Amino acid sequence: MDFEWSEDQREIVGAVEQLLAEHAGPARAIALDAEDAYDHELEQALDEAGFLDVALAEETGFLEAALVVEAVARAAGVASIGASAIVAPGLLGERAEGPVALARVEDAAVVPIAAHARTLLVDAGDEARRIPLASGDAEPVRSGFMIPVARPRMELTGGESLGPGSGARLRRYWQLALAAEASGLMAGALDVTVEYVKQRRQFKRPIGSFQAIQHRLAICQAGVQSVHWLMLEAAAWDAADERAALAATRAATVAQQVFIETHQMTGAMGFTREHDLHVWSMRLQPLIAACGGPAAHPRAAAQARWGV
Repeated sequence: MDFEWSEDQREIVGAVEQLLAEHAGPARAIALDAEDAYDHELEQALDEAGFLDVALAEETGFLEAALVVEAVARAAGVASIGASAIVAPGLLGERAEGPVALARVEDAAVVPIAAHARTLLVDAGDEARRIPLASGDAEPVRSGFMIPVARPRMELTGGESLGPGSGARLRRYWQLALAAEASGLMAGALDVTVEYVKQRRQFKRPIGSFQAIQHRLAICQAGVQSVHWLMLEAAAWDAADERAALAATRAATVAQQVFIETHQMTGAMGFTREHDLHVWSMRLQPLIAACGGPAAHPRAAAQARWGV
């Protein structure tokens, strides 16, 4: 099996990283969070460059879309890229008016980016529903998640039904999207942690030279790589069967570990807003709880694999 990226995939990742160098980054994410704002400029730039259409393009697909989502998350982009580039195309077979928000009927209290979204895709059990949103349809709620969240002002059982079985299809693509985003966020959190342990000195040595720190970082890196490859396998199979659920299961587990370890290794500084770690680590929290949370993904994998 060839694990090397194709030339087109390398060009897509290189191009999106070049765009993100101009339109994303921790400083931009922190500034947006101070205003509880959404990065419409970044989403427009991604749209104009064609990155929101790669899942349905003739020569690309969900694998390339997952690489884009992962890159945006690693660059701390404040955009609902997973919902727009993976979930909506997978569920609808077409683009949805963005930004796109995702919700479950059971978790309707707060929904990420709902106050800024124009389309809400809802997991209503056996069916999925599409609800158009307008300004004022959701009330912003202040959080520490580094992405705006809001409380919908309508019932999530309204809108357009997408038919029997569409709920399962929504969940599969949602699990793929959250695994891709979690993979990028965890990589970003590890990047800033590695830089910190190179600079932070104790006993006249960088703490990154201590074997215990190196072992813990290696375990985190191995976990993040496992999420990355499971996510790419699920994307390569268009989120079919149990692969997306398994990627989401692993993502939720590793995300909890990476959150704890990176904050412990950066010490008191890592718990402050002066350090950039929170830009990535706090975004992991709503992802861990997304799509039913860590317990839902193994159940979905068992249901897809064995029908139980």
